[in-house]
Parts: sequence; structure tokens; C-alpha cells
Amino acid sequence: MPFAEEELRIDLMCRMDEDGHWRGTVALNADARALRRLGLHPDQPASAVDGPSPPAWWHAAGERYARRGRRS
Repeated sequence: MPFAEEELRIDLMCRMDEDGHWRGTVALNADARALRRLGLHPDQPASAVDGPSPPAWWHAAGERYARRGRRS
């Protein structure tokens, strides 16, 4: 795993909805230094899109290859 345990915080927030059912939300927070180490921090240029998206045929080919690899 690319993160150490102390670099992550997981929060569970629960509440009772109007219909009486419990609802839960999970929030995952990562330490900014860990994101920088992986090149994922929003302040780093590598984390932003810097060019056009690949053409549609490229995405379609990737999906075809992914389906071929599945074993049922």
C-alpha cells in the first residue's frame, strides 16, 4: 500500500434519515505529504491534465481488450 497507516484518516458519519433509516458516509483523508510523494497533490503540475484526452477509438479499444481478458 502506498500510504502508511498514520498518513490516512477514515471517518464514519452516521445519521438517521427522515424515513427512520440509518445513513452512513465514509470520508477518507490523506496527509498532503503522502500525496506529494506520489505526485498526486493538487499543487503539483503532474496532478493536472496537461493535454487533450485520447481519441474515442483509444477508449473503445481499451474496453474491448478489458472484456477479452475476463474469464467467466
